[in-house]
Amino acid sequence: PVCVCFQRSPIVYILSGMAPKMAENEIPIVAEGKSGVKRGSSQNIHRRFPTVASYVSELGGDKGIVIEKVLIANNGVAAIKAIRSIRRWAYDVFGDERKVKFVVMATPEDLRSNAEYIRMGDVIVDVPGGSNNHNYANVTLIVELARLHGVHAVWAGWGHASENPILPDTLANSNPPIKFIGPAGPPMRALGDKIGSTIIAQSAGVPCIGWNGADVEATYDRATGSLPEEAYDKASIANATEAFEAATKIGFPVMIKASEGGGGKGIRMVDNAENVQTAFRQVCGEVPGSPIFIMKLSKNSRHLEVQLLADEYGDAIALNGRDCSVQRRHQKIIEEGPPVAAAPDVWLEMENAAVALAKAVGYTNAGTVEYLYSEEEKKFYFLELNPRLQVEHPVTEMITGANLPAAQLQVAMGIPLRHIPEIRELYGKNRFEDVISDETTMIDFATTKRNDPTKHCIAVRITAENAEAGFKPTSGGIQELNFRSTPNVWGYFSMDSSGAIHEFADSQFGHLFASGDNREQARRNMVLALKELSIRGDISTTVDYISKLIELNDFVDNNIDTSWLDGIIKDNIDGIAEAAPKGSVLRRSTSVAIKSLDDHTYAALGATILAFDRCSSGEEAFLESLGRGQLPPQNLISMVQNVELILNETKYKLVCTRLGPHKFAVAVVGDKEKFVSTNIRVLSDGGYLIDAEGKSHVAYVTSKGDSASGMRMSVGGVSVAFSPDYDPTSLRTDVAGKLVKKLVPDGAHLKKGEPYAEIEVMKMFMPLKVEETGILTWCNNEGATLAPGDLLATLELDNPENVSAAVVFEGCLRVDGLDGAASTMGNNRAHLLFRKALGVLTEGMCGYVLIEDELSDAMENIYKAATDPSLPVFEIDEQLSVLSGRLDANLFQTLSGMVSDFKQKYGDGSQPVAGLRFPASKVEQLISDYSQSIKDPAESVHFSSLTTPLREAAAPYIKSSDAEVVGSERALNSFLQILRDWISVERWFCNDISYADAVENLRKANKENSSSVLNICRSHAQLKATSKIILRIIETIADGSRVESVTGKSPSVVAGAAGLDDALPCLSDIASMGGKAYAEVALAARKLLLHESLHSIEDRKSRVSQAAQELKNAAEKQIPKEVQHLLDENVPLSDVFFSLLNASADAQEEIALAELYARKMYRTYSLRDVKHLVDQRTLKFSFTTKQTKSVFSSTTPMTSMSDLSRALSRSSSLSNLDMTKNESESDLTSLQKSDNIPPNTVRTVFTKIV
Repeated sequence: PVCVCFQRSPIVYILSGMAPKMAENEIPIVAEGKSGVKRGSSQNIHRRFPTVASYVSELGGDKGIVIEKVLIANNGVAAIKAIRSIRRWAYDVFGDERKVKFVVMATPEDLRSNAEYIRMGDVIVDVPGGSNNHNYANVTLIVELARLHGVHAVWAGWGHASENPILPDTLANSNPPIKFIGPAGPPMRALGDKIGSTIIAQSAGVPCIGWNGADVEATYDRATGSLPEEAYDKASIANATEAFEAATKIGFPVMIKASEGGGGKGIRMVDNAENVQTAFRQVCGEVPGSPIFIMKLSKNSRHLEVQLLADEYGDAIALNGRDCSVQRRHQKIIEEGPPVAAAPDVWLEMENAAVALAKAVGYTNAGTVEYLYSEEEKKFYFLELNPRLQVEHPVTEMITGANLPAAQLQVAMGIPLRHIPEIRELYGKNRFEDVISDETTMIDFATTKRNDPTKHCIAVRITAENAEAGFKPTSGGIQELNFRSTPNVWGYFSMDSSGAIHEFADSQFGHLFASGDNREQARRNMVLALKELSIRGDISTTVDYISKLIELNDFVDNNIDTSWLDGIIKDNIDGIAEAAPKGSVLRRSTSVAIKSLDDHTYAALGATILAFDRCSSGEEAFLESLGRGQLPPQNLISMVQNVELILNETKYKLVCTRLGPHKFAVAVVGDKEKFVSTNIRVLSDGGYLIDAEGKSHVAYVTSKGDSASGMRMSVGGVSVAFSPDYDPTSLRTDVAGKLVKKLVPDGAHLKKGEPYAEIEVMKMFMPLKVEETGILTWCNNEGATLAPGDLLATLELDNPENVSAAVVFEGCLRVDGLDGAASTMGNNRAHLLFRKALGVLTEGMCGYVLIEDELSDAMENIYKAATDPSLPVFEIDEQLSVLSGRLDANLFQTLSGMVSDFKQKYGDGSQPVAGLRFPASKVEQLISDYSQSIKDPAESVHFSSLTTPLREAAAPYIKSSDAEVVGSERALNSFLQILRDWISVERWFCNDISYADAVENLRKANKENSSSVLNICRSHAQLKATSKIILRIIETIADGSRVESVTGKSPSVVAGAAGLDDALPCLSDIASMGGKAYAEVALAARKLLLHESLHSIEDRKSRVSQAAQELKNAAEKQIPKEVQHLLDENVPLSDVFFSLLNASADAQEEIALAELYARKMYRTYSLRDVKHLVDQRTLKFSFTTKQTKSVFSSTTPMTSMSDLSRALSRSSSLSNLDMTKNESESDLTSLQKSDNIPPNTVRTVFTKIV
């Protein structure tokens, strides 16, 4: 036993009314005691126990066990009800609703449908999908999961495996044994079988209605839970002939039932001999292998049931009961309690008979005995005993105050009924007693009167069935489920508004319970609850149907029986069963939501949804066309969508530009520069998560709209309805067809709603009607073929002022978003900035629209990131963090210390630290050293695999030699990947290959992967934009290939990258691309290739220095051989001249360099009188024009046939092949071409070095 005592008292007060009142600052202390010690505090207040074990220890009997982990072998409303009820009990008893843990099973269908119970479980276990024999009814799977997860008990609820005796038997025989929260296998086997339970009932003296086994009596074997086999055989119907004979003997009408049936399956009513054999075969087919029996149909009878609860010590009680007479084809629709149809004395007999039956078979836990009750005869007949909890059990909970799932758990833990606090309270006893074994505190359930109910309860099942179509089950998503509990009405559902009813789910997904002081008050409360319940989605529900049903006079007067609802459906009383209009949605709502966003935001969100859906549909159509072997039109992958939306009489003409797979720029037509940035994602429930200017919104399209109605969507629970574009002056058709007949002549005056034409659509003739009054003018002729949207006629309105036209919005959209600084705060880190910028380029290369400013910004951001010393640190740290606890502790600590030290020195990056660079090579060295120290080959392989991502992260920063651009190799690798991807796309289209041929070649090469064809075609469709990106990358690589940067210009982002030579294969492929569309890119690649084919800069610097020295030492009018070779080879000097000039400290050497440069610039002229004025640091020379004698010199380099063809086609100098000449050289060439001075004219040049 558990004792509660309080601080600051020398006495331990046991739970009794004599304990002193606890002060506010006193803390309760829980202490263990022994049996027989008095318990204190008031007996009827809620006590708190520290553990489940302490609770069982005090209240349990000899069979007490502790259950703290339960497997829920069910789904839907059953799982939800069990978890909620037991958690409520756990909080009351322990102050912790999680004292009992729940393991729940989840099929793929339940996961996709967003089932509520999955979110409630402590442990979620994936199980196979499909029908329940693969999951919730699979005993082997349930037992194995229970064993694997170490649960103490299994709760099966109702349906599925709840009535399969193999489950409790197998659990009991497992090692260790696992408790089944329900009856044991033998009584379940006996009572769950309808034939066996009826034999047992009539053998125990319980009244039974006439049936084919009425004369069979047998003794029940409690040890095995079985009856003699001959008793079963005698009470079963073997074939259709026996069925005919038994039905004739019993007298019509009869019920043919399968012993293992239930839930409306395996049961047929037969009212004449001719239908017996057919009905028998149908029952056999619905429940294959089940024994069959036939019973008399009791007309005008009620379906009443007694709720049983029995413990493991032989006690059994009746917790009142329920009236379940409102049924459709023997499927319960409405339940209520307590039953008021039976007289009190008769009801008491029914309860006593049910208790006697339970005791006769040694039944334990919860169960239900069902009876047929004849009000006319005031007699009851045993129907069956359900050895499980039933879905309508909350009715009993509301009228008795008992928590049945919690009571089931307590019984399973071996607690006697007389010790369960709620049961004691129900029988007028204190919840806790000093000594339970005392005569005054013991409960003799046979003689102690149960408290009478103080209220009435009515329950309604909420099912996904179409009442107007014969209660046909429906499935699909739920967009809205709005239920508000009140003090008199509560309910629960198996999913919320984001869920769905899948094809394998139970059609019941909710249950409502209304209570009142009497039946009429409970009924009225239920009517109001049903009218306020709002359910919207792809499913149909019975809500409206039942709300009408319980307002019928027969239900109000309680003049009903089991055939009442079937009679209503058959006779169509009060039009309840009328077929609903096609496409109607069952929905009721009593509240009007207030808009929380402005119209501009709604317009932007709606336009984004429409644009995204159109793009997605276009891509799907593209793939379908490919699959059919057709040539998909390029407009299917258009990145620009024009959208028109009308909201509150304002028309928004918008253009949505797709910037990425999920990114759009929404702008008003004509003003694309000012746009709203949106990002859209599709949720699993069919909704859209849209980020507009950094602020997220969840939207659901409730109606896509048509010619008669606009799109409707729900944003944050607010319904937004866009209006259709209403123009009654233009008479158009919204379907394709043929104009068959003009019903009125040109100029006819028509009234609103009058037909004016007939069109033929799919061999059907349809009339077209005007929507306003006016004079008609025809624009088309009879026999014309019509497409959707074609104009048939115009209508001059009599009263145009009565037709309100939408005003076209002008200006720019104003959508409030999050603070820009706050939204971009996390992107300032170098590695995030680099990836975001690279993502922009990648999306542009994939065929999405890339705004020109975005290209410049992306290249700038890549440069910022690559020149940030923290870039390698963050990228290496990311990979290192994953290895925490997986690497050697010392190695990990050393690497982490390096990262931490650098971050400390770097700070926030606002104050640059000179010479700060992360030693990435040391990371590689540490890893390599540790790898070599590992002796075990297997461990070495594992270590290598483990650290590969870390090494790959560090590698680019080892290969970057420029201290200013630490991420040059990282940037180069990214650029090269973009080049390779672009080449892999455009190689299918270059060299003037037609689009049709290219697509056909792609289709053949990608037979199993049509998505690749789509991606390639989408990228090619934006060739102009992707070419700009490629040009920028080529320019960047060209800049990086020069050692010395231009004065005043930042170094290239790839400067110092070791892998620059890796670009040559890509450049060669691009240079070889033919076709007008590729001319600019190919030329840029050829220029860079030609430059790369020349001597390296260091070699040229050496040769230029050597040539300058020879010029310095040479005699006048004599050109050294090395200088002449340098000039003949047309070696570029511009990128090395100024660096050598700046580095020189010798005036003679400076003038020699100037002469060399002058001879290079004036190589198409004849130089004479060259003089070095050293004192004045001046070079003086004269020159005259000369005629070109030859196109080529002996040393002219030719890198391609294109260069040769170009040179031969021009009558110009060799400089035309020098694609690397600077602006000065180009100007001189132009000067020569336009020079009108005679060839022998001498001109003098003075070049002064300052």
